[in-house]
Amino acid sequence: QVQLVESGGGLVQAGGSLRLSCAASGSILSINAMGWYRQAPGKQRELVAAVTSGGSTNYADSVKGRFTISRDNAKNTVYLQMNSLKPEDTAVYYCNADVLTVLSDWAFDYWGQGTQVTVSS
Repeated sequence: QVQLVESGGGLVQAGGSLRLSCAASGSILSINAMGWYRQAPGKQRELVAAVTSGGSTNYADSVKGRFTISRDNAKNTVYLQMNSLKPEDTAVYYCNADVLTVLSDWAFDYWGQGTQVTVSS
């Protein structure tokens, strides 16, 4: 029904930058909130940043001032610009979207497959 495809992960040195992208496709009527989560080995998945359809944003305290989330509603795409990366940012990053499709009266959460971000010290 809905696919979220992420790109942009990789290996970077501490202090460097990466930009993640996530494009949603399928039988989409509308997308409410979109966000990025991450999961490091041995830890629970945590919210990194989220953005509503109206552009309101929310960030984890650990990334405020370093990461910026944005979205292009016309392209059903969300971005995460990550600057001043730290080794503790190393994790698998997952895209999430709350999507209303033509097949249902309810919006459901969808997840991407995850993209690895590794920050070396």
